[in-house]
Amino acid sequence: MSDALASILPLESLQATGGGPLYLRLRQTLESAITSGRLGHGDALPAERDLAEYANVSRVTVRKAVDDLVRDGLLVRRQGSGTFVAKPVSRVQQPLSRLTSFTEDMARRGLATRSEWLERGLFHPSPEEMMMLGLAAGTMVARLDRLRVANEMPLAIERASLSAEFLPDPAAVTTSLYAALEKTSARPVRAIQRISACNVKEPEAGLLAVPVGAAGLSIERISYLASGRVVEFTRSLYRGDTYDFVAELTLGE
Repeated sequence: MSDALASILPLESLQATGGGPLYLRLRQTLESAITSGRLGHGDALPAERDLAEYANVSRVTVRKAVDDLVRDGLLVRRQGSGTFVAKPVSRVQQPLSRLTSFTEDMARRGLATRSEWLERGLFHPSPEEMMMLGLAAGTMVARLDRLRVANEMPLAIERASLSAEFLPDPAAVTTSLYAALEKTSARPVRAIQRISACNVKEPEAGLLAVPVGAAGLSIERISYLASGRVVEFTRSLYRGDTYDFVAELTLGE
């Protein structure tokens, strides 16, 4: 076992002085083994007892290092089976200067997409929906809540609200919401988007296939027609390990 471990985890980096806490050095050594390919997708991590004995550290130190890598998505625990190297996640870059739908974004990258509907229909609006959409009393709201999946990987939970005036039949949306709105000349032309960091909680963590507490991106979007009227209010939760939002900046005069 020690020979097999030595080929994966060189002890030099663990025994180096000034490298920070032991658990951090072990974490970095394990991460290097994964990113370099010495530990590949699907490989089982040695048992905590074996790692602790090999590295001459406590099992508490091993568990803390492994917990960090599980939280970051590099390792995955399977009950009754052990700990394994997780499938690498391809990151998606989303420009902030272009107003497009999720379906359009993924199609442009050649990724196959699908949705798992969480809620879809007409409802009496909540006070927040009435305020954000500028709805009059008695107006119904269309809600489209779905899990967005690309290449069979869950990427985001999207919860969109619109006045029933713009979307009288929510079931008409099968893929792209913006494509459906374009048919009735109600596609938004601009939007204000607010992005904030968050930690993913249950039940969203289960839907996104990430550990509870994993990094996420909370995004709130308010979209407008050319007339200035609000057409869409959307709250989304993206996996933090799959999305990078990119903005181009220019020097102001």
